[in-house]
Amino acid sequence: MKNVKKFLEEHKLRAEDINIQNIVDSFTAEMLKGLESNDSSLRMIPTYIEADNQFNVDLPVLAIDAGGTNFRAALVKVSRNGNLEMTDVVNDKMPGLEGEISKDEFFHTIARYVRPLAEKTDRIGFCFSYPSEILPNKDGKLIYFCKEVQAPGVVGQLIGKNLLDALGMPEKQIVLLNDTVATLLAGKSASIGHDYDSFIGYILGTGTNTCYIENNLNILKNKSLDSSKSQIINIESGNFSKAPRTDLDHQFDNATTNPGSHTFEKMISGGYFGPLCLLTLKTAGKEGVFTSVTASGLLALPELSSEEVSYFIADPKSGHNPLSSVINDETDVERFLKIVNCLLDRAALLVAGNLAAVVLKTNKGKTKERPILVTVEGSIYYKLHNLRTQIDKYFKAYLSGDRKRFVEFMEVKQSSLVGAALAALIN
Repeated sequence: MKNVKKFLEEHKLRAEDINIQNIVDSFTAEMLKGLESNDSSLRMIPTYIEADNQFNVDLPVLAIDAGGTNFRAALVKVSRNGNLEMTDVVNDKMPGLEGEISKDEFFHTIARYVRPLAEKTDRIGFCFSYPSEILPNKDGKLIYFCKEVQAPGVVGQLIGKNLLDALGMPEKQIVLLNDTVATLLAGKSASIGHDYDSFIGYILGTGTNTCYIENNLNILKNKSLDSSKSQIINIESGNFSKAPRTDLDHQFDNATTNPGSHTFEKMISGGYFGPLCLLTLKTAGKEGVFTSVTASGLLALPELSSEEVSYFIADPKSGHNPLSSVINDETDVERFLKIVNCLLDRAALLVAGNLAAVVLKTNKGKTKERPILVTVEGSIYYKLHNLRTQIDKYFKAYLSGDRKRFVEFMEVKQSSLVGAALAALIN
């Protein structure tokens, strides 16, 4: 039988096969290219949201969260001491999930959901987490739908304007943003009474993305910006293309529905980590790492989720796990764990490199008194067994010595709704 260590070395699947400095350097270089032009794997999308500004307090706004299978809305008010009051909560299904609908049906359905709330405020924050081009007036055009929404007539349309027209309330102010930007802004709700030097939003769930605050003078691809101001930049970090990929990463990517796209996301995020583990384990089985019975069981396994991988790592002897059910030998359990934990460790280093590059790009957080606040959202970050611990280890080890930065991490419940509200409240 082939040694597990040899298998991991041959396929370069270990964290030690990756130089985190190279990740930081290449990520930073792509950020700079993306700020200069669109010729980069990091799109560096301006949001026109000036997160360093103060936001209005004691003013109710309509916050909307649409980006998956569920649609949510609420009236949100932030008090002077930073407390949030959320009322008139709406929970419903995203329109277009049960069959194709027209543009008018899409917007009129949303208008029906939120009209009673919209009548109580002049400001709307809309967290719309589908790929969109954000415009200087803070509205946005849908590029394409994902997550099974079927409303092709909405593609290319102004989301905010069409919603206001459907409401019959064209005079109201609306701000469109995605979930990563909303996560950053949700962190700002914790800034009252605390002196943070800057803010970062990070998502690591089904997919991954990062955003941060950039000086306008550095956004060279848009010469019309006020150079004395700053704004949130949506990095679209899941599409980072310079991470060192192995033969198995390429094989996995080629089997996805969008080969060549979001290759970084496919190495670390929840939508892909389980299937990547399964491909790696099946390859190990073919190469003689496991007993023949275990290898046969693996090859017959049709799918594996990231959640199931997490449960296996936490309790490999549980009989209620697809991986546990195919293992025929006690030593195979140890080999499974070595391979899966190796992929998890590699993902942790890649995440740490992504975050460290963004922290250093802000040029902030140089004193303990004024740290950077990183607000994180996503089930994989919080629930994948031991991932968060490994990310923290690599992140702190890299940001030490001459690179020392002071950073705090925070989770904000219902961050998409909170962030949408704050986007509408920023002066």
